[in-house]
Order: sequence, then structure tokens, then C-alpha cells
Amino acid sequence: MLDIAAPLRQWCRDGRDFAVATVTAVRGSAPRQPGAALAVDADGTVVGSVSGGCVEAAVYELCVRSLTTGATLVERFGHQDDDPFAVGLTCGGEIDVLVTPVRAKPGAPPERATVEAALDTAASGRPAALARIVAGPAGLLGRVLHVRIDGTHEGTLGSTAELDRTAARQAAAFLHNGHTGTVGLGAEGLRCGEPVTLFIETSLPPPRMLVFGAVDFAAALARAGRFLGYRVTVCDARPVFATAARFPDADEVVTQWPDRYLDSQRLDARTAVCVLTHDAKFDIPLLRRALRLPVAYVGAMGSVRTHRTRVEGLRAAGVTEAELARLRSPIGLDLGARTPEETALSIVAEIVALRHGGSGVPLTGCESPIHHDPVAPAAAPPH
Repeated sequence: MLDIAAPLRQWCRDGRDFAVATVTAVRGSAPRQPGAALAVDADGTVVGSVSGGCVEAAVYELCVRSLTTGATLVERFGHQDDDPFAVGLTCGGEIDVLVTPVRAKPGAPPERATVEAALDTAASGRPAALARIVAGPAGLLGRVLHVRIDGTHEGTLGSTAELDRTAARQAAAFLHNGHTGTVGLGAEGLRCGEPVTLFIETSLPPPRMLVFGAVDFAAALARAGRFLGYRVTVCDARPVFATAARFPDADEVVTQWPDRYLDSQRLDARTAVCVLTHDAKFDIPLLRRALRLPVAYVGAMGSVRTHRTRVEGLRAAGVTEAELARLRSPIGLDLGARTPEETALSIVAEIVALRHGGSGVPLTGCESPIHHDPVAPAAAPPH
């Protein structure tokens, strides 16, 4: 449900009762990944999506039933060749959906205060995780734990304090990696005497996109980056060009030498660095630093000739071959782009392909899977 935290937080503030359906597992090809959610309030208003349309009507009915009865429900949807009228995914995959009511009535699972706290944390742009029981004793199904980035938590899964502590450690590990998925816990130390499966969904602040060079291409890239959910910064040393009026889609516009600005930032492994200046006095010191940071993407604009000259300058500045191998230059995929908007599309397409392990080739005639499975983080060791 953290997938739609902002509207659900508002529903909580409005005192609405609602039910949330969350994708907890995906097998094969499916439109949405674990964590995708759809919610229905008591008036029938809908937000979110779990399948892009394939099973939305059936999930809507599950939410209405859950909200009416107060029951937590688990349902599996897949493709059924033997029944063309059955509800399922046309793409041939399979999804598991957990449906939980969030009602103001005291004691209704999951605990509303815990859910509200998690929604508020996520909607405010702070790291948050929810751990919920999706398999195990019926009485514990849907119980929820809100976990923060430091491992502190609130709520309870309803078995033992040890289960809560173990779940919080697992959720914190998932949160540090930005991963959403399931993890199994054995029955040892659980009052219920049965193993349980936790679904842990996480929400992190938006990833950052740093665009260096206050040019027309940067304005188009800021729009595209914001559309993809990045927090976009445009940076240029020239104050006459680096103005908020020229880049209305950027979250911030900074007038500073690019390499100095980069040195002042704390960046994570989701950050995209896009260098559009194609000016050696800016590019070389900036890229020398950027290629040594643990960021997701470093790209630089310029022709093939500019790229070759830039690489020679970077080698002279002490950049190693391993570091140079990380540089995406000329920036973007080969789309034949000409306009700033087309160029921005080619850049963000490359960023998305690199993030998910895509090849960038046309899907027509491609026999490999369309969606690439993410790698789960290592489980947190027991204490």
C-alpha cells in the first residue's frame, strides 16, 4: 500500500474506511510488480492498480468484501487457457494479492494507527517499510508492522516480541536495499508454533537525477526525469542560464561549478548523473569525480569525436579504464533523436534499461522475458 501512500494518507486524515489490495508475489510475466496496490473506500472510490486492468474488477469486489466483513483475504490470479471467461492475466503470468481492511473500528486488522504512521512516513518522502503476514496461522493473517530505516518499529504481528524483532530486522534490510518481496520465518520461537511468510514492502525517497549544463536539452530532460519520479537538480556555473524560470520542471536549480556541487552531495546507488555541458573545463573534473561514486548512471553528451577527446582528457586526469567503462557516452540510446525532447527520451530510456537490465533492442521478435526479476537482498542474520 506504500505504492499509493499519498492518497491513502489523505483518506486516513478524512476518517474514511477503506480496503487495500496489494500484489505480494509475481510469477512469470505480469504488468505490475510486488507492492503495486489498489484501494477502495466505503463510497466505492478507487485509487491505484494491481494489474493495469486485467483483474481490477475482481480485485475491486474483493476490497468491497474485505471492507464489509473486516476479513483479510488472499487471492491468486493467473491465466486459464481452459476457461476463456475466467478472471486472469492475459499476459500469462500469475500474481498473489493480499486484501486488508483499514477501518476506524478498534481492533480491525491491520491496526489503523500503524498503517497511518507508515503512510505518513512514506508520503512525506521518508524511508518506510511495512511487514505483513501473508501466510501462516489464520488469526495472524494481515497483521502489520511499520519499520523505519533505523530498525525501530511500531505495531505488532501478534505472536511474540521475538517475531516482531525478527521481522523488523528483515524489513530494515529490505529497506536499505530498496527491495520489496517475501521472506519466510521458521516456527522456532513463535507462540503459534507454525512458520509464517512475511511480505515486506518498502518506500524510499525519490531517486535523484543531477543534470549538469543549463541548456535546452536539460529542460527537456528535467521534464522526463520528473515524469519518471526523479527529484531533478539542474546545475550550471553560469547564473544567467541557471534560473528557475528556464527550468520549471526541475525541483531545484543550482548556480555552482559542477564538480564542487557534486562534492557537496550525499548520493545513493539510485542516482543518475547526466552531463550535458560538453565543455572540457566542466566535464573533466566533474566526470572524474562522478565515475568514482557508487551511483547508478553516469552519462555525458557529445559527438563521437567529443567523446574520444573527453576520454583522452579523463585518462590524463587519472581516471582508470574500469572507471571509464562506467561512462555512458555519447549519452542515451540510438533512437535517431534530434530535438531536445527526443534526446531526453533516449537518455531516460538508457537509464531505465540500465536500471532493470534491459537490452534496449526492439521487443518485436524478442524471445527473452520482457520483465527482468530484481535481485533480493540478503536476509538479515538472526541475533
